[in-house]
Formats: sequence, C-alpha cells, structure tokens
Amino acid sequence: MRLWKRASALLKDRNSIYLAKLSRNKSFRNPELEEAVIKATSHNESSVDYKNAQRIFTWIRTSSKFVRPVIWALATRMEKTRYWVVALKGLMLMHGIFCCKVPAVRKIGRLPFDFHNFTDGYSNSPRTWGLSAFVRAYFAFLDQKSVIDTFEEEEGSKWREKSLMQTLEGLQKSQGLLDLLLQVKPYSDGWSDVLVLEAMDCIVIEIFDVYSKICNGIAGVLIRIYTASQVEAEMALNVLHKATAQGAELDSYFEFCRHIGVLNASEFPRIEKIPDDDIRDLERLIHGVSKKRNMDDSCIKEKENKTMKTFKDDDSMVLSNTVVTDNWVVFEDEFKVDEERREAYVTVEDTTNYVDPFAASINVPPLLYDSNNYSTNSNSLLHTQQHYNPFHEALLTAGYQRNVILSL
Repeated sequence: MRLWKRASALLKDRNSIYLAKLSRNKSFRNPELEEAVIKATSHNESSVDYKNAQRIFTWIRTSSKFVRPVIWALATRMEKTRYWVVALKGLMLMHGIFCCKVPAVRKIGRLPFDFHNFTDGYSNSPRTWGLSAFVRAYFAFLDQKSVIDTFEEEEGSKWREKSLMQTLEGLQKSQGLLDLLLQVKPYSDGWSDVLVLEAMDCIVIEIFDVYSKICNGIAGVLIRIYTASQVEAEMALNVLHKATAQGAELDSYFEFCRHIGVLNASEFPRIEKIPDDDIRDLERLIHGVSKKRNMDDSCIKEKENKTMKTFKDDDSMVLSNTVVTDNWVVFEDEFKVDEERREAYVTVEDTTNYVDPFAASINVPPLLYDSNNYSTNSNSLLHTQQHYNPFHEALLTAGYQRNVILSL
C-alpha cells in the first residue's frame, strides 16, 4: 500500500510538470519557474528538493519581475493540494521567499492561498490529524507575518521617525506574532517526520529573530518613558508584563524542541528572564511618570486661578475694581486717580505731544539664534536585522551541523 502511494504521488508530480512545460510565457506565468515550484513541493515526504528551492530564491533576488510568476505558481499548487506533505513544503518555500528580503515580496499582503481549515484528504489517522494541525498553525503565522511586513513596508516608505505610541503598537504586533510562532509545534506523534523537524528549525530561527526585536524595542521604550503620557506608560507596562510571560513560555517551548531533536533549539542559549525586582522598579517608575504629569497639570491650573481674583460688592451688585495677585494689591481709589490724570492729559492734547516712555519696551524683538546652534538628535534604535534562508542553510550544512549566533 505504501509503495502504491509513492508511485501515485510520483505520477501526479510528473503530470503537473508536463502540463507546466506546455504553458506559454506570460506576465504571471513562467514554465521553468512552475517546474521548479512543483519539484520543490513534491509529494516525496522523505526529503526536500533544496536545489530547486535555491533556484527559486536566486530568481527572486535577481529581479522583482520573477516574484509574481513564483507566487502565482505556488498559490495555484497550494489551492489544489490536499496532502499535508505538499502543503508543508509549500509553506517552507513561502517562508524562504520571505527571508529573501525583497521589497516586492514584502508588499504581498495576505497570502494568496488559505490553509486555515486545512485537513489531509488521504488519511484520518491521529498522526495525520496532528500533521494537519501543524500545517494550519504554520500558515497562521506566515499569513500574519506577511500582513505585518506589508504594513511596515508602507510605513517605512514615508521616511519619518516613529513616535512612542507607534513603537508600542509595533511591539504589541510583534508579541502577537510570537504567540502564533509558539503555536507551531508537532501534535500527536508526527514529530519524528523529517519534514516537521526541518520546518521546526525554520520556526526556531524565526522565534529568536522576533524575540530579539521585542527586547530591543522594549529597551528603546524605557529610555523614552520619561516623556510618555499616561496612556503610553500604561501600554508600556502591559508590553513589559507580556514579554515576561512570553519569556517563560519560550523556556518550555525550547525544552520541548530539544526533546524532539530540533537542532537549532539545542544550540541556542537559555532565555534570560527579567527579575521581579526590576519589574517592580519599572512599575514604580512608570506610575511615577504618570503621577508627576498629573501633578504638573494641576499646578499649572492652580497658578492660572491665582493670577487674578476679583471681589464682588454685595450691596451695589457692581464688580469692584480691586485687583489682588500674589505680589501686589491695587485698590479702586488708585484707579480713580489714574482716570483724573488721563483727563488732565486730554485737556492739553492740542498743545502737548504725550509720549509713553514704556511703549518701546512692549515690542521687544525675540532673541535670534544661529542655525548652527541647533543639533539634531537621532533616537533611532538599533534593530537586529538578520537574514536567514532555511533551505540555503540546510543545503550548505551537511549532517545537520548548524552554527547560529544571535545577540539579545
């Protein structure tokens, strides 16, 4: 039965390649690219065709005009398949395409195929159910990653510095992406498959890439927390608590990966947790920033209220002209003296030109500074930009020997 299944799968791949060769070159179709996609996503569950995967990656890096034919060929094949092997190989190929870091790929948006409800159509065994769940989890991560990449590509084209609120929102999206990554793991007894272990190697690298960006982002937020508003401070605290919880989840996740034999997980160091004392200090700091800002606002309002006070005469129901401030008091009698003086000046207006000696001091010109005195401070954060190509890594490292270094 197993031999018959392999023969049937081989026949399907050959028929697909034959039909691809008969197609014509168009703006969205390329027979040679379609053949490479079919071979890279074959029905053979014992190995991956790294040679054709590398050809696809090379085409995409060479010119963006190859992106559309590759995506079209991959989407067409994924929409037709009901076999978990082809689906998983297609997701790994799509993951490798994202790692090419080509701007055209980062503008795809949602993936052009849907595996949210994927189920294997050739078996109903518990093992196949677990493999189908693995495919669905892997797809959910890649779909969300594609959406985030598209958003960042559009925002990055505007060439403007991110505000603190935008940075916090980006951290929340990255933490959501990390939650999806932690769901990608073998279910039931399907963890021993070669394809599953290869996919888990890619997932482990992606986890460290996302988590390092989160750590760098949190470090940058804490530097700017003194200028944060109350809403931003509360959001920063939520991000910090989420990062602490995810650090604990990562420990158990990597322990599971080491147990099933994922090579990349065995070579990475353990996750360092944030001490509880540091978290409490940060909570006091963030709450102190919010409290200080509220106190400053109340002090400003209090000073405005004390600037001038008027007292009302209860007998005549007429407002008194007495003015009281923090430094001096002017009574109504003094206003009458001033009025008499002004009347005296009016009587001699025709013969005397009155000049106010303080009129010139009212319009004091502003201080001017040389433009060289202004300095531009850059608050840009150092982000870890790592390039990882799972197929290229597997091709170059025979015997599953990998050396990966990541700085957190």
